[in-house]
Amino acid sequence: MIKSLKTRQSELALVDKQLEIISAIDNQPRFADKLRNIGLFPLRPTSVEILQINIGYMCNQTCEHCHVDAGPDRKEVMTKQTMQYCLDAIDNSEVKTVDITGGAPEMNPHFVWLIEQLSMRDIHIIIRSNLTILMANKKYHSYPDLFKKHHVEVIASLPCYTKENTDKQRGDGVFAASISALKMLNSVGYGMHATGLELNLVFNPIGPSIAPNQETLEMDYKKLLRDDFDIEFNKLYTITNLPISRFLDYLVAAGRYQEYMTKLVEAFNPSAAASVMCRNTISVSWDGALYDCDFNQMLEMKVDKKAAQHIREFERNSLEERKIAVNNHCYGCTAGAGSSCQGSLT
Repeated sequence: MIKSLKTRQSELALVDKQLEIISAIDNQPRFADKLRNIGLFPLRPTSVEILQINIGYMCNQTCEHCHVDAGPDRKEVMTKQTMQYCLDAIDNSEVKTVDITGGAPEMNPHFVWLIEQLSMRDIHIIIRSNLTILMANKKYHSYPDLFKKHHVEVIASLPCYTKENTDKQRGDGVFAASISALKMLNSVGYGMHATGLELNLVFNPIGPSIAPNQETLEMDYKKLLRDDFDIEFNKLYTITNLPISRFLDYLVAAGRYQEYMTKLVEAFNPSAAASVMCRNTISVSWDGALYDCDFNQMLEMKVDKKAAQHIREFERNSLEERKIAVNNHCYGCTAGAGSSCQGSLT
């Protein structure tokens, strides 16, 4: 996709504004200083085990907490050529897991092809689904069978086990569609005992709060979803909302940005800081650019200039020796029990 110069300049101006807000924490220590105090600055990788590939910002929903700012109007979609660069990188690396995200990744026209290619390489495949896309039209109704055929792990967004809270965060009718999609996944074996088909759910707090205890909330989810809807799943991942993109806009508009950042800073956990996902993961943007994580991708904070900058240039050593780019939004990953794309860290 080619953007006009005016559109690109507007996007960069918005990113710069967000970075300016994030960097300005009154009377609070900078994240880099927190890391320095515990001997972790500069933050460096431990390995490159996971390739997280964002194959497009297009989505059938417009969720108020979305850090990707995804929606039906987004046109950024990864090309088949860029996907091939990703496959080439995998073939020449120690990457064992590919985490496919979006937007709604299922909306990429080359989605099925990518799944098939990864499956041929015996790679552990993760799909991050918003669930409702599986109910959007008949084209997607066969995807649970596709996932089963290639033994894909499904990580699905369900920010609450109640209709009221889910629809408040993600839009009217989302909860009902999500329940229908979960039933469809259960029907082919996902989340069921002894099938080996992993179905994991994601909780995001509503409003400016830190994710609660993951194990306790998982028990609540399992009981209520089983009792009310006869739905089964494997694990619940709690993910704290990072103060970027739409969620940052919400915090600023509500006058709660400083309150939220203070909460994150005061909950800083050194153990979580040592285990953040950027230490074993590389994030690939829809256009192939490389980032330390999906959150940095949205702020256009690319990887260290001494490392490969694009997936077609993927080179393991330079990426494993890089300095990881950090800013104050990183407090969201280190607050409380910590937060990553695989849930709490400690």
